Amino acid sequence: MTPWVKRLLFANVAVFVLTMARPAVMNELAFVPALLPERPWTIITYMFVHAGFWHIGLNMLVLYFFGPAVEARLGGRHFFGLYFISGITGALLSLVFMPHAPIVGASGAIFGVMLAFAHFWPRQRIYIWAVLPIEARWLVVLYTVFSLWAGFGGAESGIAHFAHLGGFLGGFLYLRWMAWRSPARRFKQKAQAAPPAPKESSQTLERWKRIRREDIHPVNRDEVDRLLAKISKDGVKSLTPDERAFLERFSAR
Repeated sequence: MTPWVKRLLFANVAVFVLTMARPAVMNELAFVPALLPERPWTIITYMFVHAGFWHIGLNMLVLYFFGPAVEARLGGRHFFGLYFISGITGALLSLVFMPHAPIVGASGAIFGVMLAFAHFWPRQRIYIWAVLPIEARWLVVLYTVFSLWAGFGGAESGIAHFAHLGGFLGGFLYLRWMAWRSPARRFKQKAQAAPPAPKESSQTLERWKRIRREDIHPVNRDEVDRLLAKISKDGVKSLTPDERAFLERFSAR
C-alpha cells in the first residue's frame, strides 16, 4: 500500500471512531454549504466524517483498490492534491445545489481518485460485487449518469450525489492542470516538432530499457513491458508521443 493511501485510510478510520464515541463532534466537522463563512474548516473536515459502517467501509474499499495505482502513477504530492481538490470541488458543487443539507464523507475525494484511475487505465476491468466486470471508463460514465439522475430527484434523498459529481469534476480539472504544466507536455511538443535522429533513438531506447521495474507500481510495470515489446516489434518510431512521455518519465527517475 502506498504512503498517502495508508495515511488517509488511518485518518478516516480514526475520525470515524472519534465521532462514534462522541457524536457531537460530527456536527462540528460536517459541511453545511450555507454555513461555510462561519465554519470554513468544514470544507476539509467533512471528508473524514462518515455516517455509518457501510458509508466508511465502501469509501475506504474504493480508496484501497484504486488509490495505490493512482498514487504510484502521480507521485505522493500530486495524489494528495488530486484527493483534496476533488473533495473540495465536491463540497463547492453541493454549495450550489444543496445549500442547506449537511454533507459528510470522502466520496467526492474518492470519486476524483476513481476518475484518475479510469483516465490512466480506461480499459482495466473492475468487478462490481466481485462478479460483474466493467471497464473503468464505463464505470465512471455509469456513476456520472446515475449521480445526475439521482441528484435531480430520481432517487431517494440523503446522499450527496452532487458531491460525487464535484469529485469527478475536481479530478478532471486537476489532471488537466497537471498535463498542462508537466515536463511530459514539453517533451511531447518537442517530439512532434522534431523526431529524434536514429542515434538519439538508440540512446533513448537504452535508457528506457534501464528503467528500474522493481521501483514502480505493477500496473505501470505492465505498461512499461507493453511499450518495450511494442518497440521490439515495430521500432521506437511506432510509439505515440504520450507513450514516449510515459517511458521518459520513468527513465528520468
